[in-house]
Amino acid sequence: MSERLSPSGIPVAAVVRPTDVTTDYAQDLGDPGKFPFTRGVQPSMYRGRLWTMRQYAGFGTAKATNERFKLLLDAGQTGLSVAFDLPTQMGIDSSSPRALGEVGRVGVAIDTVEDMHVLLDGIPLDKVSSSMTINSTASTLLAMYIVVAEERGISRDKVSGTVQNDILKEYIARGTYIYPPAPSLALTAEMFRFCAAEVPQWNPISISGYHIREAGATAVQEVAFTFADALEYVQQAVNAGLPVDVFAPRLSFFFAAHNDLFEEVAKFRAARRLWARLLRERFGGNDQSCRMRFHTQTGGVTLQAQQPLNNIVRVTVQALAATLGGTQSLHTNGYDEALALPTAEAATLALRTQQIVGYESGVAQTVDPLAGSWYVEQLTDEIEKRAVELLARVDEMGGAAEAIRAGFFQEEIGRSAYEYQLRVEAGENVVVGVNKFGDGQDPPIIPAPDFSALERDQVSRLAAVRAQRDANAVETALQRLAEVAPQYDTGHSGPRAELMPLIIDAVRARASVGEIADTLEKVWGRYQPSM
Repeated sequence: MSERLSPSGIPVAAVVRPTDVTTDYAQDLGDPGKFPFTRGVQPSMYRGRLWTMRQYAGFGTAKATNERFKLLLDAGQTGLSVAFDLPTQMGIDSSSPRALGEVGRVGVAIDTVEDMHVLLDGIPLDKVSSSMTINSTASTLLAMYIVVAEERGISRDKVSGTVQNDILKEYIARGTYIYPPAPSLALTAEMFRFCAAEVPQWNPISISGYHIREAGATAVQEVAFTFADALEYVQQAVNAGLPVDVFAPRLSFFFAAHNDLFEEVAKFRAARRLWARLLRERFGGNDQSCRMRFHTQTGGVTLQAQQPLNNIVRVTVQALAATLGGTQSLHTNGYDEALALPTAEAATLALRTQQIVGYESGVAQTVDPLAGSWYVEQLTDEIEKRAVELLARVDEMGGAAEAIRAGFFQEEIGRSAYEYQLRVEAGENVVVGVNKFGDGQDPPIIPAPDFSALERDQVSRLAAVRAQRDANAVETALQRLAEVAPQYDTGHSGPRAELMPLIIDAVRARASVGEIADTLEKVWGRYQPSM
């Protein structure tokens, strides 16, 4: 019988027996809610309450996205997840020539806090938690969220949610960076401090393996590289004087769910156990700090334009993997996302998929139902073992920041992506409707909105805000920001002044995303990759 391998290259035996597994229940598993949290971060998990159904949405204008949010909330969604357009992600105003043709295309365009007011209109911010997928400009978008809440009379300690704020993976996998790593990491530590002190129900970071996986990483690489980044963030915060148990309980993670059901379940279980051990062994974290809470999104890269209805089945399998693996929140992709931004019909069906899994499949009846499966426990052990080996290689280089400079992550992910594509093209990895069981039909065409008209409207909105605001107040706020920013660059020693309150002041004065980013870039410079 020929050897079978999991997608991560782990040998899969035809039959796994008890003698093939060396897992010790007390040391390696334990009951749910107890260290090392392999079986879940809560004692009752979904018997207590289901995961948060947090559908990712954002396109065009703030008004259009607000309408989609309300549609999904009315359909039973339990949390918001905001997608921003590329100019917003990269600190570029919609009126900039650099934004031409990109405004509102892959997410919502947000230029000033006035756009954020429209985006969140009618949303009870003290009752609905929000996740914002934003990194380089995360501090500005969090400031906008806080200002919107406070201008509605909701104090910052009442809002809850997550800002992605994972800049290291931008250097590795996505590319929406602005500043060099040193000031970016210092700003991340400042956001840890600020959220712990001022916004206690907010997660100041969502360390993202998802985008690493989307770039071509295996499940093992996803776990190892995500935790390498996470360890760098924790070390930066500790170096800045923050006790680990002050901020670590609010760290959150973001993983992908792909098609191999059992490897994905094992990945989530291994990740929880490994993170608990890393926080305990390296930083002495208490149990709250060692609990790895995570959001999952089904794999965008697994969606196919050919026979797009097949994606409904793929997403269902992936949703099962995430929930069997104990996720805290979940986004399920629309079946048409390989073709265009998801239609309202596809987005609603994706939410219904979660609801059927949650209420009809039985996965919520008992905690960690695949525990004790010899195959799953063997995979869990092997994924952890291989992730530890990769982490050791990063440690030898001096940590994640140094490994990024050396191109280690990028090369490893690129190699895995290339090898996977070769297997698909050779027919070794079957993709239904693509390299097997095709029907010869062209993918359907989904009409796109008029992005040029949308862009003109957004530029007009920004111009109106600039005409009405107090220009002197904006200039003063940006100048104060520029005066403190050098303390966050390399070479500064001693305590730093608090930067987040100054960003909030600039936002409140109606400074734009681009103006705040430009102010910081003039001090910190722009990152230039060496490769």
